[in-house]
Amino acid sequence: MYEQMNSQFLSLGKNFADAVVKAQGVALSGFEKMADLQLKAVESQVSASSAFWSEASEVRDFEAAKSIWPKGVQLAKESAEKLYSTNQEVLGLTLKTNEALGNLIKGSIEATNETVTKQVNAVKKAASGK
Repeated sequence: MYEQMNSQFLSLGKNFADAVVKAQGVALSGFEKMADLQLKAVESQVSASSAFWSEASEVRDFEAAKSIWPKGVQLAKESAEKLYSTNQEVLGLTLKTNEALGNLIKGSIEATNETVTKQVNAVKKAASGK
C-alpha cells in the first residue's frame, strides 16, 4: 500500500514539475515577444525624435520656429498613436500568454485527476477482490 502511495506522489510530483517547466517556457516566450515589440517601438521613436530635435536645433529665428511647429505637433501625434498601438499589441500578447498558461494548467489538472482516478480505482478493485 505504501508503494502505491509513493508511486502516486512521485507521479504527481513529476506532472507538477513538467507543468512548471512548460509554464516557464510559455511565460518567457511571451515576455520575449513583448520586450521585442516595445524595443522596436522605442527605437523608432528615438529615431524620429532625434531627427526632429536635430532639425529644431537649427532654428535661429521666429519664422523658422513657426515652420517647425507643425512638425513637432505631428511628431507628438505619431508618438501618441504609436504608444497606443504598441500597448494594444502588448495587451494582446499578454492575453494570449495568459490563455496558454490557463490551458496548460487545465491540462495538467485534468491529467493529474485522471492519474489519481485510475490509481484509486485500481486500489478499490484490489481491495474488493481480496
